[in-house]
Amino acid sequence: METITSDLEDLSAFAVLLECGSFTRAAERLGCSKGQLSKRISALERALGATLLHRTTRRLSLTAAGAALLPEAQALNAQAARARQAVLALQEEAQGKVRLSVPVSLGETFFDAWLMEFSRQYPDIRLELDLSNERRDLMADGFDLAIRSGSLAVDERLVARPLFALQELTCATPAYLAEHGVPQVPAELAGHSCLQNTHYQDSDVWLYQRHHELFRVTVNGLLASNHYTLLKKAALAGAGISRLPSYMIQRELAEGSLVWLLRDYQTRTQPVFLIHPYQSRLPRRTQLLADYLLRWFERSRMQLVALEG
Repeated sequence: METITSDLEDLSAFAVLLECGSFTRAAERLGCSKGQLSKRISALERALGATLLHRTTRRLSLTAAGAALLPEAQALNAQAARARQAVLALQEEAQGKVRLSVPVSLGETFFDAWLMEFSRQYPDIRLELDLSNERRDLMADGFDLAIRSGSLAVDERLVARPLFALQELTCATPAYLAEHGVPQVPAELAGHSCLQNTHYQDSDVWLYQRHHELFRVTVNGLLASNHYTLLKKAALAGAGISRLPSYMIQRELAEGSLVWLLRDYQTRTQPVFLIHPYQSRLPRRTQLLADYLLRWFERSRMQLVALEG
């Protein structure tokens, strides 16, 4: 394979040399020295077993073998140029498929809201959404973009852009609170049925902060799950007290079907990022979706701030 690649590069250099008319100008275009270019032409002649050029101090002239080879070498360069242009054109077009990996709760909560709007703006871009709480390997699994929460390991292959901060709110239904009482301080959660998220290590330990003081309480309950949506459904069914992302319960808090508890105590907050593999230039379809998501989540973040205030 290396031999084939070298031969193709030598053929390309031969065509450039004849187009430029001198080793000096051809070497400048190819980004190499005159000596390196001369070695490539000599290597091509050895590989073909024929002399291609008559070289003098003033001009280059083709032998019969060189004249026969030149059109093929020129065709090779023209084909390579067309291939590069096709790739550039594809990157500039607002069409094609974009693959996006998203955590389950985010996908279920947000993505029907923006999906139709984005598709109306860019009807030729096909979106493929992967809802999973597992962290996909973007390059190995062929994803263009991903949304991830929490701390990110340093990876020079990836670019991370902040979307918003995920904050959990402690909540329960009015019916549950009427029967079991309303906790006024974190320590009182130990006497309640608490719905734990097993996605997090030490899911039975809930942390709160107030005035630089940390409160740690060990909780118990009848249900634990790694799925925010299931925990929300259980909370709405009156199964106990849950800690859910604020973005999931805006409507329920506004309608009163869930009550926000311990509002004076700060709960876990973690950043959410839009990430993509590092490229000097993203395909336009991917860039359009990335820019759209950044704007959309900025609008949503402002709504969440207004709600939580």
